[in-house]
Amino acid sequence: MSTRVSEDHVGRIRQQWAEQRPDLDTTPMGIIGRLHRLSDHLHAELRPVFAAAGLSDGDFDVLAALRRAGEPHELTPGGLAETTMVTSGAVTKRVDRLEAAGLVARTVCENDARSRRIRLTPAGLAVVDDVVERHLANETRLVAGLSEVERTRLAHLLETWGRVLGAG
Repeated sequence: MSTRVSEDHVGRIRQQWAEQRPDLDTTPMGIIGRLHRLSDHLHAELRPVFAAAGLSDGDFDVLAALRRAGEPHELTPGGLAETTMVTSGAVTKRVDRLEAAGLVARTVCENDARSRRIRLTPAGLAVVDDVVERHLANETRLVAGLSEVERTRLAHLLETWGRVLGAG
């Protein structure tokens, strides 16, 4: 086990543990602690793009899921829950907000009057197309400090780790 740790916040915590409990391997803490800190920082950097359009990140997630579904840009509430990885209750709240804003509409299914589908309105399509471009530009800015090889390796490692943990 190496005793050398880096000088960021998590590295200082690991160094303190190394001094107090040299028998512990704090390598996982170095990975998970940094991911937590990075996640918080990324959320703070990503949210303003959504907020500028009057959206939460969850609202954008619903609009983006509908956009990715292709023409006619609609899904069932269950399909939205599956693709956004949130509960149907959370989808309902998001859809209610987006419907009130005129960005989505609920429609009755042709073959089952009891079922509903959620569809992007023309205004919703315009908003999501605009925001996704600004969002991707922002994400590009956030990873610009990594080389193309580093970005590819990191994406692969995170995908592999997610699969191993069943979070992929």
